[in-house]
Amino acid sequence: MKRLYRLEYDGQPGYGVEDGGAWRLVDGDVFGAWAAGAEIGSSGLRLLAPVVPSKIVAIGLNYKDHAAEQGKAVPSEPMMFLKPSTSVIGPGDPIVVPAGVGRVDYEAEVAVVIGRRASRVPEHEALSYVLGVTCLNDVTARDLQRKDVQYTRAKGFDTFAPLGPAIATGVDLDKPLGIEGWVNGERRQNSSTRELIFSIPRLIAHITAVMTLLPGDVISTGTPAGIGPLKAGDYVTIKVEGVGELTNPVVSAVG
Repeated sequence: MKRLYRLEYDGQPGYGVEDGGAWRLVDGDVFGAWAAGAEIGSSGLRLLAPVVPSKIVAIGLNYKDHAAEQGKAVPSEPMMFLKPSTSVIGPGDPIVVPAGVGRVDYEAEVAVVIGRRASRVPEHEALSYVLGVTCLNDVTARDLQRKDVQYTRAKGFDTFAPLGPAIATGVDLDKPLGIEGWVNGERRQNSSTRELIFSIPRLIAHITAVMTLLPGDVISTGTPAGIGPLKAGDYVTIKVEGVGELTNPVVSAVG
């Protein structure tokens, strides 16, 4: 397994990889052929969101316990919605709570990064289209979600898709991955992909029957029970087994 990091180095964005305890720049294309290149120091590096997706396809109510805490029936097929690319932020970037929207929640999720163009993919071939996995916080304006019924506004604000810190490649997605959500050092969510209603291969097949996924696009696979509100001054951490920790502070909108 390798962890790929998108980072700012010498003022330019690029990819780096952890290699035997050292940081190395990536030579080549992470969505094609690449290799670990020149070694660089870890000090002064700024981690960025690991991809800039054309779209995030998120899945609602994909854990039975979360459906129960929301008082909703378990869906008969994957329930999709989109988060815009403009909602993406990276590790350490602030989640901005807009004024007047009411309750804003964290949602810890395992996110799948697509590695190559995918259209009408059979379920048995789906994992071959995956570059790796990362952490995503599906930040949600809960009161607006209930008001609007559909999810576009509630899920689409700027900063509402923290992503990172790395793409873990070579992960065996046939085995369960642990997923946790922490707020201010207290664990609030604790589950694994064993509890998914619809598996990752099923999600890829279902989504690509509708729309083409491009390299760098993200599928956010749903959140387990334990969601809750955020407020300015909080810091929230998402942990996915094999990926690492994604931490973001929470601030109020100015003006």
